[in-house]
This record gives sequence, structure tokens and C-alpha cells, in this order.
Amino acid sequence: MKSVQPEKLLSNVGRRIAELRSERGLTQEALSEKLGVTTRWVQSAEAGGENFTLTTLARFANALKVPVADFFVPPTKAPARPGRPRLSTR
Repeated sequence: MKSVQPEKLLSNVGRRIAELRSERGLTQEALSEKLGVTTRWVQSAEAGGENFTLTTLARFANALKVPVADFFVPPTKAPARPGRPRLSTR
């Protein structure tokens, strides 16, 4: 069995939350309101900066209307690059 890297797991779960939120047309602010947390906390969670409890994962699953297992599917999109987005040159 391949070894599990905790930091990678947190990052992947956070990215999956971001993907699922985006697929449902929710902003981080809208999701934070559903969860009763700050937008900053949702940002941190999506960035892999939060160590989720089972209760927290259940709350995310209910807010996003997905099974908890969906958070453990590998992310399909590349991770966001840190920093400001590039300006359009159009």
C-alpha cells in the first residue's frame, strides 16, 4: 500500500471542496453563509490549511449536497497558483 501524506490529503480534500463548490455555482462567501463560518475559513479550508473533523466534512457534504466520499476523489483541476491572477493582454 502506498503511504498517505497528510499534507497532500488536506490539500486534495480542500481542492475537491473548491471544485464541488464551483460546480454548484457557489461563491466562497455563499458557502461560508451556508456553513455559518467566515469566508476566510472557507478560503483556508480550500487551500488545505484546515484539518477537517468528520463533523466538518458532514457539514460541507450537506451544504454541497454530495456524499462525504466525494471529497476523497482525486481533484480534476490543477491547483490554483498563489498570487494575483495575470492581467489579460487583450
